[in-house]
Amino acid sequence: MDNFTPISALIGGSLIGLGTLLLLVTLGRIAGISGIASQALFQSDGRNWRLAFVVGLLLGPFVVGLIISDFSFSTPELNSRTLLAGLLVGLGTAWGSGCTSGHGICGIGRFSPRSIAATMMFMATGVVVASFF
Repeated sequence: MDNFTPISALIGGSLIGLGTLLLLVTLGRIAGISGIASQALFQSDGRNWRLAFVVGLLLGPFVVGLIISDFSFSTPELNSRTLLAGLLVGLGTAWGSGCTSGHGICGIGRFSPRSIAATMMFMATGVVVASFF
């Protein structure tokens, strides 16, 4: 564990929790990224806040990079493996009726049995797949 950074992880996790709480309290919505992104593209009702949310997710790292001088940001190499991984993640979120943010952060925080089961399943699957690669 060369990159053990508990302080930045605590700050980042707290900001994610605060953001999901604010979205729930202000709009009554769950911060599930896959649902927000797909509805921003394919649904006209509430599109503005959804687009703002997605744009904020994409621009956030660049803003942090401007504030913190030693921040380094790298993008993954775009190749067939990256595209296949993105496709599989998209299929998984559709089949699982949500993603890690919706189930893992918001669902577990609400003690949803379905979200707890989904999170246990994708974590176990991740461990198995990571052990092969």
